[in-house]
Amino acid sequence: MSGDEDYVYDEASGEWRPASEVAAATAAAARVEVRDAAGNLLADGDSVTLIKDLKVKGANQTLKQGTVIRSIRLTADPEEIDCRHDSIKGLVLRTEFVRKR
Repeated sequence: MSGDEDYVYDEASGEWRPASEVAAATAAAARVEVRDAAGNLLADGDSVTLIKDLKVKGANQTLKQGTVIRSIRLTADPEEIDCRHDSIKGLVLRTEFVRKR
C-alpha cells in the first residue's frame, strides 16, 4: 500500500481499495434515473406539469391538471419528487402524475 493515498476496506469484496475508487463507485450507484409519465428524464430544477387533478392530503385542496410546478428536487426514491407550490409547502409528488415542460 502506498503512503500517499487512503485505503478503505470493502466488505463486499473483502479487499482494501483506494478511497477515491470507492467514492466514485458509490457516487455512480447513487445516481438514479428519474423519469416522468412520458418517459422523459427529470433533473433537479426542472419544471413539470400535472397530467391529472390531484387531491392533496392534509391541505384540503386540489391541484388541477395543467398546473406548473417549478424547481423540482429529486429524492432518493425514483418514484417521487420534492417540490413547492405557492399554497402548499413540503409537497411530494409521484412521477407518474407529472410531465416535463
